[in-house]
Amino acid sequence: MAVHRDERLARRRAIEALRNGVPNRDAVAMLGCNQPRVEEAFSALLAGAAGAGGPAGDALGMLVSGDFGAGKSHLLAHLERQALARGFVCSRVAVSKETPLYDLGKVFRSAIENGRMPDRQGRLIEELGLVTDWRSRASADFLQWAEAAASSGVLSRIFPASLLVYERLNDIELNGKIESFWAGDRIRVSDVKSGLASIGLKQSGSFRAPRAAELPPQRLRFAIELIKCAGYKGWVVLLDEMELIGSYSILQRGRSYAELARWMGKSVESYPGLVAVGTVTDDFASAVISPDGGKKDRNHVRPRLAKSRYAGIAALAEAGMRLLEQSYVPLNAPAEDDVNDTIDRLRKIYSEAYDWDAPPLEGKTGGAGVQARMRYKVRAAINEWDLLRIYPGSAPDTVVDEFHATYEEDADLERKSGDDAGASGRGPLRLLRELRSLAGGSGRPASDRADKDIHPPVSTRPRR
Repeated sequence: MAVHRDERLARRRAIEALRNGVPNRDAVAMLGCNQPRVEEAFSALLAGAAGAGGPAGDALGMLVSGDFGAGKSHLLAHLERQALARGFVCSRVAVSKETPLYDLGKVFRSAIENGRMPDRQGRLIEELGLVTDWRSRASADFLQWAEAAASSGVLSRIFPASLLVYERLNDIELNGKIESFWAGDRIRVSDVKSGLASIGLKQSGSFRAPRAAELPPQRLRFAIELIKCAGYKGWVVLLDEMELIGSYSILQRGRSYAELARWMGKSVESYPGLVAVGTVTDDFASAVISPDGGKKDRNHVRPRLAKSRYAGIAALAEAGMRLLEQSYVPLNAPAEDDVNDTIDRLRKIYSEAYDWDAPPLEGKTGGAGVQARMRYKVRAAINEWDLLRIYPGSAPDTVVDEFHATYEEDADLERKSGDDAGASGRGPLRLLRELRSLAGGSGRPASDRADKDIHPPVSTRPRR
């Protein structure tokens, strides 16, 4: 049972994450995943995206549904491992107050900040700039695509202009500003024009600053092509906890449905090389969209959008609602053999983590409601082993409180968060760069944070 110290630490990290109901990468690697239908569909999406090497094609996506605690976040972590192994850049984004689904700019920025590469550590945009061979044929094709996209109106002229400056000027400070702009921050057009003048292309600087509202979809398209230029197959974006849409106001729910349709490849813009997977609770469509549900969005969203400044996305919102109603893959409920196998593997991990022989636990299969969910079974097992290890001879008794999503509207979700106080024009990436410069160090924020805020509380108390 003795293991190396580093391996023991990895197992403790895995147990700690599972104890809190949020699997990290260590836990997912050790426990694996048993959702063959989802894995097969995801593999097909990756193959399709990898084959979309040219400028044509749409984003590819799928939705996965399951109850709270059924393993949706665990599944996304597993799919992330698969995507990285297949040569894709991958980002996990939890829908939240800071990243509302209806705001593409914020979701994009979060995806950039949480992006992982198969073979490198560090911040995504910076690492893409470092790994790309700017004298290669792929780089020349990327610039040619950006020029053509700007000429056709797909991109603002600032994108090919900033790309030219980034490639040829080798000005570290200006390149940092350009990287921040590509990642979602502001940039002064005069800085880009000055860079063009420095490389003898002053005549290419006859363009104006784009409107802020136009930039998010353009940044998304540009980032995908940059990723492919750097030698990766494409970009996988995993969207967790989309059921939060149900707590928005009707207008923002409509906008969210439209954005969902974009991520799933149903918008007029094309995003070849993008693969998106979203998770949602299994009762969302019946409770929020259905005419028989509490909010009846199928009846009310389109008319509400039609009376607002978002009338142009009403049809896209309809497409998003159809996806949530009809086009999803339900998670398989764990069979008895699956539960037994998982708990047995978990017992081995726990034993090696604490150098203590965790005993087999009886009666962990079956159950109803929350007790039938894998998260409950895993957390209950860990809690019981904790008590048996700390209080030998005790007889733990597990108590669980059921959680039911209500989808009640929460106005606080639509108020600006502290992250929006960037009136100075310094976004998160720019601020982080400045802090790192002041500190004289570097680093990457931990991506294995506990994104799940909502899960049934499980407590185990010793009973003698």
